[in-house]
Amino acid sequence: MKMILKIAKTELQTLFYSPVAWLIIIVFTFQASILFTGVFGMSVRSQALEYQLEDVSLFTFGGIYGLFTNIQQYLYLYIPLLTMGLMSRELSNGSIKLLYSSPVTNREIVLGKYLAMMIYGLALIGILSIYVIFSACTIKAFDGIAVLSGLLGLYLLICSYAAIGLFMSSLTSYQVVSAMGTLAILAALSLVRGVWQDIELVRDITYWLSINGRADEFVNGLICSEDVIYFVIVTALFLVLTIIRLQVIRQKTSWVIAWGKYIGVFLIAMFLGYLSSRPQLMGFYDATRTKARTLTPNSQEVMNKMDGDLKITTYVNVLDRFVYYGLPKAVKGDMNRFKMYRRFKPKLEMEYVYYYDTVNNRSLGLRYPGLPLREQMKKIAMVLDLDTNKIKTPEEIRKTIDLSDEGNRFVRLLERKNGKKSFLRVYDDFRIFPGESEISSAFKRLVTDLPIVGFVKGHGERSCIKNGDREYSHFAQDKPFRSSLVNQGFDVAEVDLQQDIPSNIRILVIADVRKSFSPEEMNTLNKYISQGGNLLITGEPKQQQNMNPIIEQFGVQFMPGCLVKPTEDFAPDLIVAKATQDVGDISFYFDNMLKGEYALTLPGCSGLKYTTDRGYKVTPLFKSDTTGSWNELETTNFVDDTVSFNPEKGEIEQSYVTTLALSRKIGGKEQRIIIMGDADCISNGDIEKWRKGIRAQNYMFVLGSFFWLSSEEAPIDIRRPTPPDDKVHIGQTGMNIAKIGLIGVLSAILIFLAIFIWGRRRGR
Repeated sequence: MKMILKIAKTELQTLFYSPVAWLIIIVFTFQASILFTGVFGMSVRSQALEYQLEDVSLFTFGGIYGLFTNIQQYLYLYIPLLTMGLMSRELSNGSIKLLYSSPVTNREIVLGKYLAMMIYGLALIGILSIYVIFSACTIKAFDGIAVLSGLLGLYLLICSYAAIGLFMSSLTSYQVVSAMGTLAILAALSLVRGVWQDIELVRDITYWLSINGRADEFVNGLICSEDVIYFVIVTALFLVLTIIRLQVIRQKTSWVIAWGKYIGVFLIAMFLGYLSSRPQLMGFYDATRTKARTLTPNSQEVMNKMDGDLKITTYVNVLDRFVYYGLPKAVKGDMNRFKMYRRFKPKLEMEYVYYYDTVNNRSLGLRYPGLPLREQMKKIAMVLDLDTNKIKTPEEIRKTIDLSDEGNRFVRLLERKNGKKSFLRVYDDFRIFPGESEISSAFKRLVTDLPIVGFVKGHGERSCIKNGDREYSHFAQDKPFRSSLVNQGFDVAEVDLQQDIPSNIRILVIADVRKSFSPEEMNTLNKYISQGGNLLITGEPKQQQNMNPIIEQFGVQFMPGCLVKPTEDFAPDLIVAKATQDVGDISFYFDNMLKGEYALTLPGCSGLKYTTDRGYKVTPLFKSDTTGSWNELETTNFVDDTVSFNPEKGEIEQSYVTTLALSRKIGGKEQRIIIMGDADCISNGDIEKWRKGIRAQNYMFVLGSFFWLSSEEAPIDIRRPTPPDDKVHIGQTGMNIAKIGLIGVLSAILIFLAIFIWGRRRGR
């Protein structure tokens, strides 16, 4: 050990008495200061503009713009310049012979020089620590543990780069060749992730071998044993290869034995790496304060109930526009979408099945007009380098599973050994892939009976099946729509009141009844209500005579007429309803609408009149504006006629309740009811409709309503604690001073120190 320390000390003296080491530190500091002040200045400016800051610690060092995220992209440029002379210098000037003739082993030579690089790496980390200390002093409730995780990742990355550079330096006496060779190895280790990904036997090995992005998890606050072991194995591999290289030179070993040792060491490293990448052998530590890199408690609860084997089969239609996400070369990246779930279910089996069948892909008809499906498949398979023999025909895939109800789109089938199954889909939005809410909802189907929403039919109600503008199929069961009930943990079914309502119906939707219920049907409904069943009731102007008999028992009535608020841009019967201050007590979705100042757009709405003497707790959720809005009792044609306020007819300008929540204790549980004065706002044609100048989130109202009506069972609540680091204790003036100090003064101090030490050495 003494010899290793002596060699390390000598190497460090050589490094710090040379301009290269100091130049790297100075350039590194200058670059890091620019990156840090840039991203930190964004937070300072945002706060000055009174924007709400969030998770400032990780924003500053991780994420997309963070210092650690960006600085790791430049480390590979610095390390080769440091390591290129470690052994090359000894080989070129002949001093290696003195080392061989001295009582020092190859292992001591290699470890001594590598220890020097580790200490130099600590110097670089020390520079980064200056920014960490500055942030700890200026960020409220600084998340230091998560940031230290990023420092650890960067240090392990530096150490791995140094080991690679040391090995390349031992291969040649030319320092420039050594540096170029190190860059080549680092480039190869970065690109190897995409090599041979279509070969299942080597897919895991090449993907594991990639060094690209290995520090990302550390930087974002998650320490994974696989990543730690990766850096240890890569470092040890190249150190051992360097020792073998010196043995070959020193003992003049034959190339057959030398290559045998090289290959043997490499294979051992690959085997250990393969073992470390097995989910069953992985360990994790979430260093973030809010555990942002871990499943939320509700999702963990679902996974903890998942005993036995679990399999996910991904069906990839070659003719589908989502085929690229399921290609063999994308399989490992696709599997990583379930990495957080593998922590709680390590034996999660994943399989990919390729087939072709009719799918709604308009571009196919434009690209291959009149071409049969099989010929289209062959052309696409040839371009995508897919083996057509492994692509199932429509007849073959239907023998296994019928995906016609899924539109033959990219879809996953989740299966347990007990036979329970569930689908997990991709969506027609910019995110495409399911998030935690959708994935956990699909898993939850496998371990529990989810709420079933019944839609009453037979009286002209809005349908949960039909696709017209006035219907409700989009939010009920439109599978490509992320926020639809079937994707958020609900099942839907039609209900005929001429028969008893099934006992498994947890929520009943009565939407815009156009024909009055018969006495028998009312008895069926009242029986459901008396048993504590939950309801969502939506009405429309002109249908009060059909709807009021249903809701009068709750002390609520749809007022005659139609609410209006004339504007220059929209129809006068378009009501932009704002959330009341009490909505947060009902659902956090409504609370988010209130805090975000999102409205509920109601195109044709009846006002709601209510009393509180029927045993229900009544909470107004949304109201019309207090000014310029009244209940129009005369005009019925809002397209051709002009509305006018007429107090003589009983029209009153005031705020009107448009949505109510009612609740009461009955039968040992809480009955919950939501009543709306408009049925169009959540229809297919209006739920996502965009109107210029109006901030509306009608689909959020649907999620919030069913979250409350299901007793918070679905959608799954994936909220996390709000990070407390939401403020910086520095203004723009202070930031300007800090920028001068970090970019200018700090770099100048290092330059002076470098010149001073270099000058003293020359003087000696």
